[in-house]
Amino acid sequence: MYCNRKTNEDLKESAVRHGGGCLSLGKCFSVDQCNASLLLRTCFKDYFIHKFRAMLGKNRVIFPGEKVLLAVSGGPSSSSMLRQVQEGLSQNAHKKLRFSPGIVYIDEGGAVGRSLEERLRTASELQAVFRSTGFPFHMVPLEQVLDVPPSVLVPAASSQPAASVYKAAVDGFLQAAGGRRPGAAVQQQDAAGLDVLEAHTASLQQLMDSATSLTARQELLSSLRQHLLVHTARSHGYSKLMLGDSCSRSAVKLLAAVCLGRGAQLAQDTGFSDSRYGDVVSVRPMRDYSAKEIAFYNHMFGVPSVLSPSLTTKTSDKSSIQQLTESFITRLQADFPSTVSTIYRSDTHTHTHTHTHTHTHTHTHTHTAAA
Repeated sequence: MYCNRKTNEDLKESAVRHGGGCLSLGKCFSVDQCNASLLLRTCFKDYFIHKFRAMLGKNRVIFPGEKVLLAVSGGPSSSSMLRQVQEGLSQNAHKKLRFSPGIVYIDEGGAVGRSLEERLRTASELQAVFRSTGFPFHMVPLEQVLDVPPSVLVPAASSQPAASVYKAAVDGFLQAAGGRRPGAAVQQQDAAGLDVLEAHTASLQQLMDSATSLTARQELLSSLRQHLLVHTARSHGYSKLMLGDSCSRSAVKLLAAVCLGRGAQLAQDTGFSDSRYGDVVSVRPMRDYSAKEIAFYNHMFGVPSVLSPSLTTKTSDKSSIQQLTESFITRLQADFPSTVSTIYRSDTHTHTHTHTHTHTHTHTHTHTAAA
């Protein structure tokens, strides 16, 4: 019995046969499915982990020794991202990750009308998950965005080293670490609960109510969340912010952004990296995974998720542009399985064109100035 695994391209399609509990992974095997379920389970795990590390290694945005803040909402994608970082920092990892992780959870209950008791219950469940990782974590209510200074929107000077010094940074980190696991010496930060003031919650709800449509409220909530994430990263010395956007989520965000007239921000909103804030760079290492792949992995390997109500809970498909876009893509994907991947490839081409255009414009401007 063996696994005739070839390339990552051979592993793209996945499906679960519920009757026998077996996983089919494209051309990942050449044996009877039901006799090879354990072997295929290991094969899928290796594939999933490799794709995460390959995404980070290919882009080389995160340097050894950097502090990286993981934005975990408790949903399937961000929870899976947290597990991948745990796997990458474990003693048994083949190629260990070399950054120091932390976790941040933004509690949005005040924006969606949840009671304080419900919010504390969700926060308690997530704290148990975060404590088990051994990483420092921060529980931040969305109300704190009301105290964020306007300067958070102003790009600060980037401390990102040049790509040419990446190898030197790796060598220096290995010598300094001496084989120590990144983040092992960092003391875990506990959080007894959410520090929420009723007056701040009322102000936040008043701000959300000022948006006259669900589309506008979703856009407002997204902006508030992003600003608070960047502020939290800066306040605690993190230079990278890791987001859990999947390929499926990125496809929805891309089409919704075009519908909302935000096409100029596509590269920052859906690309692998977003450096618009300068000193805090956002990265999306889960953008190569479909929602189905993530669901399979979480189910098979017991990745816990803590779900919370959102603005769109119990709303119709036509209640907002974002909801309508998601419903459209989901239904199209059911009939045409290549829908999300096609949008994803279009997104990648858009980023490449944007980068090329920016580079050409900069080169032309420099040449003209020199002349």
